[in-house]
Amino acid sequence: MTKYIFVTGGVVSSIGKGIATASIGRLLRSRGFRVVPLKMDPYINVDAGTMNPYQHGEVFVTDDGAETDLDLGHYERFMDVNCTRHSNLTTGRVYKSVIDKERRGEYLGATVQVIPHITNEIKEHIRLVGREGNADVVIAEVGGTVGDIEGLPFLEAIRQFRKDEGPENVMYVHVTLVPTVGPWGELKTKPTQHSVMKLREVGITPDVLICRTRVPLSDEVRDKIALFTDVDRAAVIESLDVDTIYEIPLIFEEAGLAELIVRRLGLPVREPDLAEWQSIVHRIKHPQHACTIAIVGKYTDNRDSYLSIAEGLQHAGAACDTRVHIRWVESTDLEPLSREEVADYFAGVDGILVAHGFGERGVEGKLRAIQYAREGRVPFYGICYGMQMAVIEFARNVCGLKDAHTEEVNPATPHPVIHLLPEQRGVDAKGGTMRLGAYPCRLMRGTLAERLYGDQVIYERHRHRYEVNNEYRGLLEQHGMVFSGVSPDYRLVEMIELPDHPYFIAGQFHPEFKSRPNRPHPVFVGLVRAALERRNAMPYAPALIETLNEPR
Repeated sequence: MTKYIFVTGGVVSSIGKGIATASIGRLLRSRGFRVVPLKMDPYINVDAGTMNPYQHGEVFVTDDGAETDLDLGHYERFMDVNCTRHSNLTTGRVYKSVIDKERRGEYLGATVQVIPHITNEIKEHIRLVGREGNADVVIAEVGGTVGDIEGLPFLEAIRQFRKDEGPENVMYVHVTLVPTVGPWGELKTKPTQHSVMKLREVGITPDVLICRTRVPLSDEVRDKIALFTDVDRAAVIESLDVDTIYEIPLIFEEAGLAELIVRRLGLPVREPDLAEWQSIVHRIKHPQHACTIAIVGKYTDNRDSYLSIAEGLQHAGAACDTRVHIRWVESTDLEPLSREEVADYFAGVDGILVAHGFGERGVEGKLRAIQYAREGRVPFYGICYGMQMAVIEFARNVCGLKDAHTEEVNPATPHPVIHLLPEQRGVDAKGGTMRLGAYPCRLMRGTLAERLYGDQVIYERHRHRYEVNNEYRGLLEQHGMVFSGVSPDYRLVEMIELPDHPYFIAGQFHPEFKSRPNRPHPVFVGLVRAALERRNAMPYAPALIETLNEPR
């Protein structure tokens, strides 16, 4: 019998429900349970693919090509699972499905309403996720904040779920805030009390409260919360701010949260295996070395836009026993600078990563950063648009094609070294129409890419419409660029590199979506190692080859 855990949040948005969900999943996985995560988002968008990164953060892409909420990245990294398009359910997707069914006549003339039709659609999707994942436990996070009108159908659906599946198979976890006020930092429980009251108004009484707080909860505060919310005192879990989010599962384990969940759901009692996780946290918190890597992007005002990249660099840093300091660089800031000023701007930087993006704004700044990395022999990696910019920079400054550009920015360029994929021509719809998901890539023998991966065929996740123009491949190769990764039919360029550079490599795909704390991505490990060598903190360490060549 599948068990279900529903995670809600109150008081404020962005309270950390995703991390709490992922941490609970990690603890259950450490006990050998098959855990399947689900994120339910109350916005009317069908998916996250067309949403503004300044408002929503990054779009996380799954192997099967779904454009999803960034919380799925937390689920994958913490639980070490691969999510699917079924792992993210939105209001838009629910309503679209219900309306399509109504048009097909599947409701037999009934008046279609929020209850039961919308709520039934939500419940059926939750069960579908459990069946497809053969789950022991489905852990489903409800996005937004309790009290938001958009989330009411989801709350009603999960309320009904306990009645449908039986109270012994369903539990509710509520993440809330216990703020401090005044000069003495007095803890205030009233926001939590009111948040639970809101939840109880829709018929849900939480089994567990996870209390976000900057200072430890006193016994008095814990007793007060338990009294006014009708939650067992042992189920009032303190969640202090920590140095690294990867420490949170260990804190929850020490607080007895996993044991409480296992007992509440009647799951078999098993000892957790958290040795690997403890080792990862130790390496993150107590590194022997340090380096600085600049992330050059267009959306750095909201760093969640590049969340998986930052996490991927942290994973690589842990593998290299290194603290990776990230210097965030808004690409538009580089555009008015001279070459000398760009060099001064990057003083103290040991490596440069040019991130993905879309459109014209900030392009020239990215090109300046890439030129500096290439000419200054600074370790470099480019992701998606970053790879395309690396090709443009090389075409302009090495091959002499001064007007080289991408058709995305200048459709009339005389040298479209980056052009629209043929299958994208005539595609007008924006949502879900790019080249999305995991595709195979063949690596060329003897290249840096092959050495990093330790394999000749890899699978990486993509999200793009534009690609290297094959008409220019010969010219680029003549001037020293190596196309080290291509599609199996050799039609699409997937990776480029410069062999006479310490570390200059880029990919059309998004490696950050496959990086895990226990399996850092090879290109990030390579970048950190190259950055360390540049800083002369340590030589290339043969022991790290095992990390690079670990099966993916």
